[in-house]
Amino acid sequence: MKSPHGRHFSNLNALWGTVFADTLAGLGAGRAVISPGSRSTPLAHALACEGRIRSTPVLDERTAAFFALGLARATHRPVVLVCTSGTAAANHLPAVVEAFHAQVPLLVVTADRPPGLRDCGAGQTIVQRGLYGVHVVWECEAPVPRASVRTLVRWREVLSAAWQRASGGLGTPPGPVHINVPLDEPLAPSVAQSGFAPRGEALWEAVGAFDKGGGVEACARVSPLEIIEWAGRFSRGVIVAGEAQPRDSAAYAADIEVLACALGWPVLADATNPARHRCAGGRGVFIGAYEALLRDRTTASALRPDAVLQLGALPTSRTLREWLGAAPLPTLVLSPGGRNLNPLHRDHRTIPHALTDFEWHGGIASSLPVRAGVGDWCCAWRAAQDAAGRRLGAALEAEETLFEGKIAWLLAQCLPEDAAVFFANSMPVRDAECFWPVQRTRRLVFSNRGVNGIDGTLGTAMGVADALRVPVVLITGDLSFLHDTNALLLARELVGSLTVVLVNNGGGGIFRHLAVARDNAHLERFWVVPQTVDFSLLAAAHGVAHVRIGNWAEFVDAIGKFPGRGMRILEIQTCGVADAARRGELLA
Repeated sequence: MKSPHGRHFSNLNALWGTVFADTLAGLGAGRAVISPGSRSTPLAHALACEGRIRSTPVLDERTAAFFALGLARATHRPVVLVCTSGTAAANHLPAVVEAFHAQVPLLVVTADRPPGLRDCGAGQTIVQRGLYGVHVVWECEAPVPRASVRTLVRWREVLSAAWQRASGGLGTPPGPVHINVPLDEPLAPSVAQSGFAPRGEALWEAVGAFDKGGGVEACARVSPLEIIEWAGRFSRGVIVAGEAQPRDSAAYAADIEVLACALGWPVLADATNPARHRCAGGRGVFIGAYEALLRDRTTASALRPDAVLQLGALPTSRTLREWLGAAPLPTLVLSPGGRNLNPLHRDHRTIPHALTDFEWHGGIASSLPVRAGVGDWCCAWRAAQDAAGRRLGAALEAEETLFEGKIAWLLAQCLPEDAAVFFANSMPVRDAECFWPVQRTRRLVFSNRGVNGIDGTLGTAMGVADALRVPVVLITGDLSFLHDTNALLLARELVGSLTVVLVNNGGGGIFRHLAVARDNAHLERFWVVPQTVDFSLLAAAHGVAHVRIGNWAEFVDAIGKFPGRGMRILEIQTCGVADAARRGELLA
């Protein structure tokens, strides 16, 4: 009997790899990311031959992991990530950490030497069990391949359990799962293993093709009564909506509108929350200019709430965090999986659910007396928001210099409403929080806010673009871009459309806003880290289109010409010192 790929099983590892790929395809895996290596050959070859799974080769394991992270962010399904043994597996760690904290499903599969070749000086061998520490939702070591039906069935069981845990299908949040796979020689699928071929065909026939569907059943939605009853004790509450990348952004936005209307509370929505992009003009009051509002002491005092309903992690703004932490406030936190999302150490309660776990429409929220329209409390917030929005809008409209804070504001005006935007960490996500207005569009928004690092930004954005069928725009600083230039090697594999808006201010501009900038003679060299890279040459070396933007009219014209496939770079050169001063003026 032949394998599903039309070849005889020449050795045990060829059968092992076929069961691996067949099981994952049957579970619903659609994407795999593979870095080249010898020890992982049986797994990589089987995935490459599996027609139900689209596999992408990525040379650098660190980039591969972030690319897989982007794919999983966009699809909300586990992506299979395969590498060889040794330091290759260690290079996955930064993306695994981000996936764990952001609750993104990944199936991390590391090939390894068999136990008999460990701790004896064998090449490319490290301790891979526990390599990712506490940053996985589950880990296991696969059984050593054996020519028995029992072992092959066990192999299927391991893969099925890993898929369910990564997907969040066992009542726990999704996240990365690590499977360490020991493999002995022969690794190449065509190398004959004495006496195995007839036996391998019989084993495959006995185990049978895996044909179970891989969908994770949705849990029954729960009643919001506990939230409504708690909030009913307060009249001047606020809903603080931090970063959220739900499976269905439209449903999330609809839920938050129902909640805001039922409570009669304004929503302070981070730029990485769908409410900022999908809720303007609805029944609720949505606030995007809180950074400017809360820097004014009189306004911050007048708008002080008596309770806080926190949805997920807190927004990026330090000003907002300091305002919330300035005095004790009763706080209820919705935290998927029940993680502690209380960095301010306030007295609080946590409900281990996401907003979309509750039945808001046609449920208990709609049967309770809604606080009449927009009351005085929400009217005060709306008036302050409108005034701040007009002031910032007029100032940014008149801004002729290439001030990096205007990029987010201008993109909000000219991006198609069904595009997707990815905010890099450091200054881009902060500029979005300060200057991106509340709108009603269909845009998707992405970021790596699990641990807020600048590493892997480009690779993750490429993964998002590859998974979506809409134009994706990444706003990134120069150091974040340079930190991940190996991802440019992926450009030729990219199927989606990615436009990189590269803000080149000559280094790490964020540090000019921090306390370290005060009286520090070493600021430029050790924190800002000035760079003089010619990005046009870097782009040309990788066959990527590059345009240097000279004024805002050129930017608006260029941003409307999305590549049908592949990536391009729009570079905007700004002055980091002037940008820091201008932000201070606008937000004073």
